[in-house]
Amino acid sequence: MDGRALASRIREELKSEIAEFGDVRLATVLVGDDPASQIYIRLKHQAADDVGIQAIDKRLPGDTSEDELVELVEELNADDSVDGILVQTPLPPQIDEARVMRTLDPMKDVDGLHPFNAGQLFLGYETLVGATPIGVMRLLGEYKIPISGARAVVVGRSEIVGRPLSMLLLHADATVTICHSRTDDLARHTLDADILVVAVGYLGLITADMVKQGAAVIDVGMNRTDEGLFGDVDAGVAEIAAFLTPVPGGVGPMTIACLLENALKAARYRRGALVFPRI
Repeated sequence: MDGRALASRIREELKSEIAEFGDVRLATVLVGDDPASQIYIRLKHQAADDVGIQAIDKRLPGDTSEDELVELVEELNADDSVDGILVQTPLPPQIDEARVMRTLDPMKDVDGLHPFNAGQLFLGYETLVGATPIGVMRLLGEYKIPISGARAVVVGRSEIVGRPLSMLLLHADATVTICHSRTDDLARHTLDADILVVAVGYLGLITADMVKQGAAVIDVGMNRTDEGLFGDVDAGVAEIAAFLTPVPGGVGPMTIACLLENALKAARYRRGALVFPRI
């Protein structure tokens, strides 16, 4: 499942849409100097520039207090020239991540982490949903993977991937099972999956003997090693699965492309050019 090709097409379409729509501005906030987070921010800024979105780079030292970060978010909320805000996670341990996400203007929350956006998704409205879950759904659609009636297993329950993706699959009429670090006998669940999504950040967690013949397997994991970047799914799964996303080149490019879509969507919401769609 080639995420790069689909992401490239999405970005080309976005260029035209943004040129027609007008200015779109996305602010990113990075606290500290985590190397992986710095790479992600750089890639997001490069992609934004490529499609005509103006990226605003806000960086704070690692010892920034929670109140200082909240103050910056409130300033960005109040800035009418800013359409979208992304606070890069993870945040340093002295900061309550949940409080920061609650502070975001929900109509600028391009990661879909504000309780309003999470609640809308729960109720079946796709207001602003995280880019990775949306990217996974777009990949399933691109490859015409049947979702309605399928057994979908999501390994991982994070607020940014596992939980929202489970809701999207449920709204698409899949029968959804959520597994996590406390799940007993993980293979008993994964072997039932027509659609298996793995998003835990554990190198090689899913092996070939844990996958149903002919399943569609989406590997969201990104594990950096001395040998390169690898996912949560062992390479041997390619012999069993009918569809498999590579790492890199699968979900990663889709996440960035769908983040840019969310920035444009946020701008449209704020200008009254879009209503909340039912999923």
